[in-house]
Amino acid sequence: MFLSVFDLFKVGVGPSSSHTMGPMVAGARFLAALREQPFRAHGLRASLHGSLAFTGRGHATDRATILGLAGFVPETLDADAAEAALAANRDTKTLTPEGLPDLRFDPETDLTFDFGPALPGHANGMILAATDAQGDVIYQQTYYSIGGGFVLTEAELAARGDDTRSDDAPKVPFPFASAAQMLEMAEQSGKSIAQMKRANERVHRSEAEIDQRLNRIWQVMRDCMERGLNTGGILPGGLSIRRRAMGIRDSLIAERGMNLTAPHVINDWMSTYAMAVNEENAAGGQVVTAPTNGAAGVVPAVIRYWLDHVPGASERVLPDFLLTAAAIGGLIKHNASISGAECGCQAEVGSASAMAAAGLAAVLGGTPQQIENAAEIALEHHLGMTCDPVRGLVQVPCIERNGLGAIKAVSAASLALRGDGTHFVPLDAAIETMRQTGVDMSEKYKETSLGGLAVNVPNC
Repeated sequence: MFLSVFDLFKVGVGPSSSHTMGPMVAGARFLAALREQPFRAHGLRASLHGSLAFTGRGHATDRATILGLAGFVPETLDADAAEAALAANRDTKTLTPEGLPDLRFDPETDLTFDFGPALPGHANGMILAATDAQGDVIYQQTYYSIGGGFVLTEAELAARGDDTRSDDAPKVPFPFASAAQMLEMAEQSGKSIAQMKRANERVHRSEAEIDQRLNRIWQVMRDCMERGLNTGGILPGGLSIRRRAMGIRDSLIAERGMNLTAPHVINDWMSTYAMAVNEENAAGGQVVTAPTNGAAGVVPAVIRYWLDHVPGASERVLPDFLLTAAAIGGLIKHNASISGAECGCQAEVGSASAMAAAGLAAVLGGTPQQIENAAEIALEHHLGMTCDPVRGLVQVPCIERNGLGAIKAVSAASLALRGDGTHFVPLDAAIETMRQTGVDMSEKYKETSLGGLAVNVPNC
């Protein structure tokens, strides 16, 4: 099994990797397919299903769908150009993607939120269609946004059958598909998890490119955090949620040097780092999926904690953190899910916390066994966590939840490093339990905003 570190960590835009980035990617893919067709299209239509419909407005899925069909992609999205394209569409009821004629698209009539049963393949489904001059459908494709910005067509999803894993990936030196295999290969090779992951990446890109792209990932994470730490005001969406990261950061700085400062204040630093990222995500800013947008604050918060608060930390070994975290994230995605619409928030913040715990344990000198233990502890104590965002916005409880996920990650790494790596519950068991729990979880707790906090907290 091989899933690249750059698939787990992708530069994109908020507020959701599955509900914002995914539909944008699907739109771009549809345009690419449409350019290959022999006929001339005159218009476009889109329908959103399942979780994409129920929480689509709060997750900006409608905007993302329009932008995708206009030719925008998440990694290179220019905010000003995107707003100009949306404004032009409102005025002209057309879209002008490159390489295609002007296409009719009136969001009032051509973009449908279907609140009926979800499409059969996944909770996040959408149907995109092209129409002729009379408005009849002449080309249609179904897409599924399966979490973390990953998108599959209906045919691609069906080709995987009941086994949604990726064992048919290109051959790599260390094709571990489970934590048990990962530990066995580490012992046989004498390599660390990061070294094995790097060797796998080298099959596809050079050493220099790997480091350059990893540095880029951290730069975007750090810049996102800095914007969040230096921006106040109210988040968009109608809940009137106040940005808190800047104020907390300022109060923490003011308390520095005070003899009565409690040791647990370090938790406030970790929470503030994570909240800064997720406040930016909630505002539609540029973030890195880690492994999703809804959980984007956990990994960078733990990295920042390590770099700023742990003696001896150095960015020189930061690639080891990211590579190790990606190895764990790949196992979770391969054997369970990173999609909140599929398995609840245990699949998002739980996965992120496990990744961050593993990364931190690695740069603190942990053995492969201790790293696997750190990931297991973090994931185990997120099991059963629901995804019930108030009004479908990635704000409550999502922003604070990232802070607690970071704290759990650091605690998990610390506990694991106090032992020798021997532990009772294997990471593979925790991952499988997460998958089974997600299957059993009621749909109203899987990013539909039909239960939990979404209905028990006043949201107007």
